[in-house]
Amino acid sequence: MFGMDMTVIAIIALVAIAAGAVCYALMFSRVEAEKSADARLNRVKAAETDFNKLKAARDRVQELSKRRKSVQDSLKELEKQQEEKNRRMGKGSIKARLAQTGYSLSLGRFYLLSAVFGILMFLLTLLMGLPLLAALGTAFASAIGVPRWVVGFLVKRRQKKFLEEFPNALDVMTRSIKSGLPLNDALRLIAADGQEPVKTEFRRVVESQQVGLSIPEAIARMMMTMPLPEVNFFSIVIAIQSQAGGNLSEAIGNLSKVLRDRKKMKAKVSALSMEAKASAVIIGALPFIVATLVYLTSPQYISILFTDPRGHLILLASGVWMSIGIFVMRNMINFDI
Repeated sequence: MFGMDMTVIAIIALVAIAAGAVCYALMFSRVEAEKSADARLNRVKAAETDFNKLKAARDRVQELSKRRKSVQDSLKELEKQQEEKNRRMGKGSIKARLAQTGYSLSLGRFYLLSAVFGILMFLLTLLMGLPLLAALGTAFASAIGVPRWVVGFLVKRRQKKFLEEFPNALDVMTRSIKSGLPLNDALRLIAADGQEPVKTEFRRVVESQQVGLSIPEAIARMMMTMPLPEVNFFSIVIAIQSQAGGNLSEAIGNLSKVLRDRKKMKAKVSALSMEAKASAVIIGALPFIVATLVYLTSPQYISILFTDPRGHLILLASGVWMSIGIFVMRNMINFDI
């Protein structure tokens, strides 16, 4: 009885397996077809998704290209406007240079002081026993060259102080704007609590706004008294932000970082070129040192250069060649960043 039950169970199992095999054989093609259809459908969906992503990426690239082109066009237009303003304002003239020194010295007073200094040098050279022609040349050089050199020295010193403090002022503006203050209040904050000469320049910007100028125009006028590339960068950033919009605090923060990097690069270049500058100074001063030592030890040996006409020609030719050499060395060791 037990053996008969086992036979029946085995037959049932075999029948079930055979039925399953027959069903699988009949349904296999359909199942594979459905799998293939699902796979094709998934590939089509993935392709559509990739196409949409690619299209979105292309749209973003085109938008960025358009925005970049717009910014470049704005930069070119602003540079042209700035060049035109510089020409109108007489950039480089003695009147503009006097305004850049930070002192209230009028043009008439400057010419008066130059004339007085030239007259004093003329009298001094005559008292020293130099010929009249040499005294006139010394007076002319003193009246024309020395005052302008002093003005240039004062301008460079003030610009150096400005560049040391300007990035700190931009950082204060960035934090003020991030805290919710408008740009006008940030400018007034620098004008009230900043360090000189940044404080004076921003005070002029605030005063220009009070007489009706817009913020970009008022900042652009800063180039009249502080003609630096860094100030031009700041003016361009404010002008672009006023025209195209954007995150002003981020733009000013990036500008502050760029200015600090420029300062570091200038210091690095100055350190690397210091040896060449020292060599140029020694080479340029060597003829004058040798001539002075020869005059002190053997005055009759070198005095012929100052008494004989041929010596005058030699001194003139030597001065010309020395000037050319100094000019060439200066251009070799000076780098614009």
